[in-house]
Amino acid sequence: MQGGLSVERMCLLAQVSRASFYRYLQREWQSEEEIALRSAVQSIVLHHRWRYGYRRITAELRSRGMMVNHKRIARIMREDSLLAVRHEWQEPVRHPVRAVRIYLNLANRMTLLGPNQLWIADITYIRLACEYVYLAVVLDAFSRRVIGWALGQSLKAQLAVCALERAIDSRRPPSGVVHHSDQGVQYASKEYMQTLWKHGMLPSMSRPANPYDNATCESFLKTLKREEIYATTYRDFEDLQKRLEEFIERYYNQSRLHSALGYCSPAKFEEGVRTEQRAAYAAAAITFIDG
Repeated sequence: MQGGLSVERMCLLAQVSRASFYRYLQREWQSEEEIALRSAVQSIVLHHRWRYGYRRITAELRSRGMMVNHKRIARIMREDSLLAVRHEWQEPVRHPVRAVRIYLNLANRMTLLGPNQLWIADITYIRLACEYVYLAVVLDAFSRRVIGWALGQSLKAQLAVCALERAIDSRRPPSGVVHHSDQGVQYASKEYMQTLWKHGMLPSMSRPANPYDNATCESFLKTLKREEIYATTYRDFEDLQKRLEEFIERYYNQSRLHSALGYCSPAKFEEGVRTEQRAAYAAAAITFIDG
C-alpha cells in the first residue's frame, strides 16, 4: 500500500502493468545491492592494503553473511581496478653448500594432527636502499603460523638460532618436535644443533637443490615479499623491522585468511584445536616406506 492506494490501483491509474512495476522495483533493489557490495569489497581491499585477491575477498564477504559468487567479485574488482598487484619474482642465483652432516627428511613422511609436531625454517634476503639484510623464520607447519623470526645484517648462524630461540620461548614445545630446514650451513652449525638437542627436537633436512621439500615455508616467504616487501618502501633497517613485526605478528598470524586452512587465519585455525584434544596430538604419525 502507498498511502491509501494499493499496488493494483496505482498501476491502473498509471496505465502500467503490475509485472512492469515489479520489474522496476527489482532493478532498483539490484542497484542498491550492487552499490552495497562494491562498497564492502572496496572496504576489505583497503583494510588489507591490496593484499587480498578475489578468492579471499569472497571468503571474507561470506563470513559476513553475504552470499556472493567469486566470479562476480572478480568482475567487480576488475572493473574498479582493485585486483591485487602481482610482481614478477626471480629466484636469486644460489651457490649450493652441503651441510657437514645431512639428516633424513622426516617432514614428507609425517601426517600432522596438531600444532607443535613439525616446525619448518628458512632464511631469505631483503634488499634495502644501501644494503642487503636477512630474515630467518620458523613456522608451525600445522597452522602455517610464524612462531619465531629474526632480522639481521649478517648470514651468520646466530641469526637462525635467534629465530629458533624465539619460537621455543613462545611455544614451550614438548620433546619430539621435528624441525625441518634446508641443508644450509646455518642449520647444520654446531650452535644450532645444540639448541635443537637441548630442547629434545629432531632435525630433518630437505634433499639437495629441492625447494619443494620445504614448500610451506617457501610459500610464506613468497607471500611476505609479494604483499609486504615489494609493496612498501622502507627508510632504514629499523623501519623494516617495525613493518615486519606489524605484518607478521598482527596481520599474517592474526587476521590474514589462508586458503590452505579453509580461509582461516593461522591463529584462528589453532584455536579450533580443542584443549581436550591436545593430549591426543602429542605426536604426529610418521610413515616409512620399505625400499
